[in-house]
Amino acid sequence: MRRSLSIGVKLTVWYAVWMATALCGLGLLAFLSMRHSIHATVDEQLRDRMNVVQRTVDHSLRKGSVDILRRELDEDSELRPQIDLLQIWDDQGSLIYQSTPLKTTGLPPPGSLPQPAKTMWIGEDPIRVLEASVAVNGRLYHIQAAARMEEFYEALGRFRGRLLLFTPLALLLASGLGYWMSRRALAPVDQITRAAQQISAQNLSARLSVPPSGDELQRLAETLNQMLERIEAALERVTRFSADASHELRTPITVMRTRTELALRRQRTPAENQQTLEQLHAELVRTSQLLDNLMLLARADSGTEQLRFAPANLVYIIEDVLTQVRPIADEKGVALQGALPDQAIWIAGDLQLLQRLFLILVENAVKYTPKAGLVSVALEARNGTATVKIRDTGIGIGEDDLPHIFDRFYRADKARTRELGGAGLGLSIGRWIAEVHGGSVDVESRVGAGSTFEVSLPSASSTGEVVSPASTVTSG
Repeated sequence: MRRSLSIGVKLTVWYAVWMATALCGLGLLAFLSMRHSIHATVDEQLRDRMNVVQRTVDHSLRKGSVDILRRELDEDSELRPQIDLLQIWDDQGSLIYQSTPLKTTGLPPPGSLPQPAKTMWIGEDPIRVLEASVAVNGRLYHIQAAARMEEFYEALGRFRGRLLLFTPLALLLASGLGYWMSRRALAPVDQITRAAQQISAQNLSARLSVPPSGDELQRLAETLNQMLERIEAALERVTRFSADASHELRTPITVMRTRTELALRRQRTPAENQQTLEQLHAELVRTSQLLDNLMLLARADSGTEQLRFAPANLVYIIEDVLTQVRPIADEKGVALQGALPDQAIWIAGDLQLLQRLFLILVENAVKYTPKAGLVSVALEARNGTATVKIRDTGIGIGEDDLPHIFDRFYRADKARTRELGGAGLGLSIGRWIAEVHGGSVDVESRVGAGSTFEVSLPSASSTGEVVSPASTVTSG
């Protein structure tokens, strides 16, 4: 498998890219700001110079001549060594004044006026030029004031050189610091990774160390530990389920093997063979029921059990269940009573599963109620909930057993016979059926006083309109 870059390296690369972009942007902004500031300062000086020259031109030409203007401008230029580049043109395009530094080079004739200051190159010398005009005695005179920019641009060049030198150094330093910070920040992730790699199915009880940082890493470690707890609990359930299923399947197989071996050891009469076949058939029936229950729970756990929800009349379902269980109750001498309303109570559900739920609860009530006892089934609907209560006067369930009676393969009375106790899957299946219909199963019991199982299911409209269950839950 191709090895990709670590998160620390990726973070450093992204950090370096963004830092380079930021530094380049800031450097360019600083360079442009400095150049703009230089131009603004020089332009301000040129405007001041231009104002003085305009007043001088107006004053000199109104009361004197061009010669007087030249003398005044030369005297004034000596006082302004920084801005000593000046030219004046008349409206005929003749140059009437030119400062000494411009006599060897000169500025191009003025363009359209007025215009902002601009930079031009005369040879290798950068010059900032400002142009303006003034009207005197009916004639228009064009003025060009300029300033040398060599020193300013040299300073700007030195600033640019420092930017080009220190920006890569700053980027390298920032990248190194970012990599160190990312490695330091991700060090707990490496610890979590190493600890997680050491956890296997043989030591699922091990947990990750939780850094007390209060950040995402702490929440990650806590979440992983919670996930490990769920996985450990699920694996324990699967292991226990497999062991219990193997035990439950081994018992009938052992019984059938023993009986067939005894039958094969000697010649037997037809009556004895008939008795053996009946015993084998009974064991096969119980084993088939156990396998059906195991398959149902397996499909429930995997979410592949196909449910067929349709309008179901609870009154009809319970009447049918009472009809099926009544022969068993009569044979055992247990009174079986039903308190059912006259009108239908509709729920949205799977008819076969609902019948199985109530058949499990009513059969259990009859099974654990002694002779001359009573089992009653009452149904009522109130506030959108249908409630079925199955009461018995049987042996009851101890306080220590009550929290576990819905666990798979759990038997409250460890001394029960296989014919009486079953495999311990009925209540687990019953709870799953109730929950998958959006309901619940609760129990109250006291040893020697009997038990009461209460099933609550969301009811549908009086017309039997299907209402989706509130939730679909698979028992663990």
